[in-house]
Amino acid sequence: MRFRQIFAILVPASALALTGCHSAHIDATISNRTTVALTLIEVDYPSASFGVQALAPGADFHYRFKVLGSGAATVQWTDAANREHKSTGPTLQESAEGSLSIQFNPGGDVVWTEQIGSP
Repeated sequence: MRFRQIFAILVPASALALTGCHSAHIDATISNRTTVALTLIEVDYPSASFGVQALAPGADFHYRFKVLGSGAATVQWTDAANREHKSTGPTLQESAEGSLSIQFNPGGDVVWTEQIGSP
């Protein structure tokens, strides 16, 4: 009888441990491929934002976030001449997961690359 009780507890517990808990998130990377530092970089997405004070030429900044709500992602930044810029990226849906890349290229070109799906 004791074996059955232990078995009844261990089987569901081990199944839960094997499946684990999964929280949908997006792995974001901001890349500066220009020849000058960029400052005050802020990425806005539905319900929150993140950013970095400065990003040197050739540097990357990584951040992981969870999407609550839906809407377009945007990035704002200040260039070496102290001018503010803004670029609009993809629309993100609640519980989206995957990766998002924002690459700053010479000449002010911003390239958004996403591989985003739903859980």
